[in-house]
Amino acid sequence: MGANRPNFLGRTAIAGVGYTPLSRSSGRSVLALATEACRNALEDAGLEPERVGGIASFSVLNDSVPGQAVATALALGPLAYVLDLNLGGQAPSFLVMHAAMAVASGLTDAVLVYRALNGRSGVRVGSSQFPGPGSQYRYPIGFTAYPQYMAMWARRYMIETGAGYEDLAAVAIVQRRYAERNQRAILREPLTLDDYLASPFVADPYRVPDCTREVDGACAVLVTSLELARRLRHSPAVIQGAAYRIGRRSGLDIGDALLWEDYSRNYTSLLAGDLWRSAGIGPDQVDFAEIYDCFTGTVLFGLEGLGFVGRGEAGAFVRSGETWIDGRLPTNTNGGLLCEGYLHGMNTVAEAVLQLQGRGGVRQVPRHDACAVTSGGMMDGSALVLTRG
Repeated sequence: MGANRPNFLGRTAIAGVGYTPLSRSSGRSVLALATEACRNALEDAGLEPERVGGIASFSVLNDSVPGQAVATALALGPLAYVLDLNLGGQAPSFLVMHAAMAVASGLTDAVLVYRALNGRSGVRVGSSQFPGPGSQYRYPIGFTAYPQYMAMWARRYMIETGAGYEDLAAVAIVQRRYAERNQRAILREPLTLDDYLASPFVADPYRVPDCTREVDGACAVLVTSLELARRLRHSPAVIQGAAYRIGRRSGLDIGDALLWEDYSRNYTSLLAGDLWRSAGIGPDQVDFAEIYDCFTGTVLFGLEGLGFVGRGEAGAFVRSGETWIDGRLPTNTNGGLLCEGYLHGMNTVAEAVLQLQGRGGVRQVPRHDACAVTSGGMMDGSALVLTRG
């Protein structure tokens, strides 16, 4: 990021959030889910639909619907900005950045950003193969599904840092505790260490509780100017910092990480400096974090990559209770994607907004002036710093 701070930072905000119920079989079209979540975000913010001139979303393996279709279903007026990205979990914070830039440039007063899919009853990304130029190199050595790629990263991290299964378990256990307080979460049963260790492996070192829960559903956020957000229903979640990174030798396609140089770190190590510089604060000034957790290991990567703890210290940090609601850095306060459900991280951003606005209910964190949010698991990803407006 250049020496000058991007002009959308500190001048834009997230003003509302919207969800559909999350389920294992919605019985509804993806278009219906997307439309409901976006409408709920507008109603949550208290903004008239005619003020929205932009819409943005993303999909993987053609599992969603384009923004133009959702805008039509919402009966929005003429649009000045439409963005549909062919990305996965790295997209939510990245799309919020794009939406904020569109607002700050004067293209539109507001942009809806959503993710919608029938991720359990329809296309299931977790069990899908990812065809592409890299598949000719991946398939012969047995790498055909996403959990296998991510397990390789976790195993390398464990080798390099000395982390063990108990460190992965700690992430799953504390996030299940949060999920017990979250009525929206798809997985709310208590989890003990014995339960965790007795569960079967999916791809070593990942067991079933280490893996995200695929769901049907949708989530949306409304991005506006800070000035407009302050006139709406809730206090704004101000976009203070933002960054995106994809490292060198990132691969030929979504499943190809074979040339990545260090499997014990992910994109958070690459973007941390820019993120904190853009926000004008450091990790010691953040009250809580919402870290993308397609698997438990990415939480450990994120805690270390963003500088909340030192190299190899994340597991002990989680095990000591520091990511629980009364700890130093409450993390993934909705139960995360592991428990609330895999909306590819859009709900990770939305949970940050609810917490900043003081709307976390029984899982509300006591200190909620500043939050870090990440989007993405491996080679590329994005992050935001949001503050209470």
